[in-house]
Amino acid sequence: MSRTALPTSASEELPYRIELWDEAGRGEVERVLARALNAQLAHAIFQAAKGDHPNRRITLSMGDDILADSAG
Repeated sequence: MSRTALPTSASEELPYRIELWDEAGRGEVERVLARALNAQLAHAIFQAAKGDHPNRRITLSMGDDILADSAG
């Protein structure tokens, strides 16, 4: 798995990321859909993103850790 580069200032302020993975199956994050300051908000955004992209892999990450994954 590889990740796209993230701006350091944004990642320090908003530690949670909701990521949309590439459709071609290359194992890369296509784009960061949202960032959040706290876990409760991040999980709500993750659930909404799964509804918006039902056939795509969505992950909720903090740092290098994947906290939730729609693929599994």
